[in-house]
Amino acid sequence: MFENPRRQKQLHKFVQKLGLPSTTPVDWSLLNLALTHPSISHTDNYEQLEFVGDSVVRLIAAELLLETYPQEPVGEFAAIRSILVSDRVLAELAETYGIEPYLLIGTNATGNPVGRQSWLADAFEAVLGALYLSTHNMDLIRPWLDRALKIKAAEVRRDPARLNYKDALQEWTQRKYKILPEYRVKENKLFKSSVNRTNLSVQTERFLAEVWLKDRCLGKGYGRSKKASEQAAAKEAFLTIRDV
Repeated sequence: MFENPRRQKQLHKFVQKLGLPSTTPVDWSLLNLALTHPSISHTDNYEQLEFVGDSVVRLIAAELLLETYPQEPVGEFAAIRSILVSDRVLAELAETYGIEPYLLIGTNATGNPVGRQSWLADAFEAVLGALYLSTHNMDLIRPWLDRALKIKAAEVRRDPARLNYKDALQEWTQRKYKILPEYRVKENKLFKSSVNRTNLSVQTERFLAEVWLKDRCLGKGYGRSKKASEQAAAKEAFLTIRDV
């Protein structure tokens, strides 16, 4: 049984943010573990629950796609699901549901903007694993996760780039000019943000990338990592030139 009253209160608040009632039969010890980064403990952390949660989110995504788009071919299901369960989308969902303030994580990890997407996605999967193992069914997950995944699935289906603008832009430039675009990270800015339950203020980097084709700048974009900023730049470029 989980016995830290302060932490118990935090976990109850987090569960309520998911839209679950206060009487939800959650295994609080598992949920606490799901929100514990390896930087806090090498043994008692979210890694095993993340392993379970990875399978949980893949199954839920598959069921939801079959229920929502029953006429789609299996290949389309696979393509959309691969995006729904990617680190990028899972990290976005983690931010949507406000996981970060409840995550126990060392300052050495929070100061690394490159790894932020990864540990947000990992923690989100771990939470799914903890909720699944609390009841051994999807009753604590699908009531709040289905809507978010449906919205994201619809977004993916509408997007000709399938949310991967770097690949889409590369295909366009190769098809039209037989060359690859060039990405340039122009600068990075430091900004302060509060993380985890201690409200510790840390400095993280925000990058600005430009994507060039020959001597022409096609687009610019910001991101918490070089990769994210390049993806943002590619999105601006692709949405500008796709019909050219």
